[in-house]
Amino acid sequence: MDVFVARQPIFDRQRQLYAYRLLYRSASCQSVTDRIDDPTAAVMVLANTLLAVGIENLVCGRKAFLKFDRSLLLGGLHSVLPPEILVVELLDSVEPDAEVLAACQEICAQGYTCALGEFVPHPRREPLVRLAKLIIVDVGATSRQDQEHLLRTYRSLGIALLAEKVETQAEFEWALGAGYDYFEGYFFARPAAVVGRRIPAARLTCLRLLAEVQRIESDFELLHTFISRDVWLSYSLLLYVNSALFSHTTEIRTIKHAMTVLGEEGVRHWAVLAALPVLAKDKPGELVTLSLVRARFCERIADVARVSPPNLGFLLGLFSLLEALTEIPIGEALAKVHSAPAIAAALTGTAPPGDPYLTVYKMVCRYEMGDWEAVSALAAALDIQASQISGVYAESVFWAQQALHATFRKINTRRHVRQAATGELRILWEDRAEAEGFIVAKLMNGSVEGLQLLVSEKMAVPSYIRCHDTKLGISGRGRVRYCNYVKGKYLIGVEFRGGTGWRMPPGL
Repeated sequence: MDVFVARQPIFDRQRQLYAYRLLYRSASCQSVTDRIDDPTAAVMVLANTLLAVGIENLVCGRKAFLKFDRSLLLGGLHSVLPPEILVVELLDSVEPDAEVLAACQEICAQGYTCALGEFVPHPRREPLVRLAKLIIVDVGATSRQDQEHLLRTYRSLGIALLAEKVETQAEFEWALGAGYDYFEGYFFARPAAVVGRRIPAARLTCLRLLAEVQRIESDFELLHTFISRDVWLSYSLLLYVNSALFSHTTEIRTIKHAMTVLGEEGVRHWAVLAALPVLAKDKPGELVTLSLVRARFCERIADVARVSPPNLGFLLGLFSLLEALTEIPIGEALAKVHSAPAIAAALTGTAPPGDPYLTVYKMVCRYEMGDWEAVSALAAALDIQASQISGVYAESVFWAQQALHATFRKINTRRHVRQAATGELRILWEDRAEAEGFIVAKLMNGSVEGLQLLVSEKMAVPSYIRCHDTKLGISGRGRVRYCNYVKGKYLIGVEFRGGTGWRMPPGL
């Protein structure tokens, strides 16, 4: 069964990312909503989503909102996720009979958060209200007078309220002033209209960098000069190339060496990572993440669909949010970065029907919205299998998170420099679910407080490992700080607060 799964961000009052709502659907259930009416299909889709895509790839340590109907609720499927992650969102169709109330009481007793979706006050829902910690209100379908009544009534009971389908900046500002605790919608990606705004020098530098790296054959000498003249770009490049995203035995100290190691495609990806935080200043952090996910998603879909050249797919996804990043109309923003004609045509709607880049862009947008029927139709137009899409999306999310971590971690966070090493280390790992097993890891480098290991299996963050190897002089219990996919293996960083016992034995 083909599985689709997407995510929508939920923010708190400070516009900080709080959670993701997961939309899931099997290809056999062609609906533009994320409601699942067939209980058997619902269980299979959710289970396949968790196994095939990986919940850690999708929520990255945040909470996950999942919609539950009566069958999912009584089936106990919530137990596949830990209570600190899952928010059980009950659909309006769930009737609070004796079985449902008993199941909800059990869920709450286990530490899960119970939320009421599509909320409209009604006496029949009051028994569920007494168990709920959060109420979700559709601000587009509920009058402001009714919303104010809901806020006064339920916040006084200690229940948080989430405003969903917040589409504009004005709606967000009203909901914020009214007292909502959380917000969901497209407001963060739709800037207010701006006329004649001057672009700050730093943003203009980043736009020029993006303009240069999108060329099919970038001029490395020109790029080297451009980067070397800017302190932030030079710092960012060296930080990135020496990060845990890559496995280098020696530190890279020059701009030219860094560009040579990364290659053309690697420099292009770094340039986007360096430019995004500057372009997105004073914007929600999730906008940067979404830009990277969309860029990678478009690039990978273009590659699978054999749309040439695929590197334009990366810029297609990135530039699709250029208006939100720069607060400049999309046509003007694209002109400032001298975007390729194919990208400009797809993003401004002037591309002819059937244009491959326009089709890729439409499919990525529809996927984010959970419009699975349109996704299937557009996948067919691109001659790709629907079963490939969710895997590509999950990989794009994982890549974006790891790339951001690699780029923006603070330097000099280690008190002890790690030294390159070789050898194999047998480790016992255990995750938060208390599952454990033995695995052989390749030692990449180490210090008295941490190790970098290459393993064949993905490890959740944080997992814990134990090891004792007298030959290598390493012993103790450590915590996995990151897990990066590198050419078919996983590069993990392990912190040993009690020390590794590292003594750099002779001959190592």
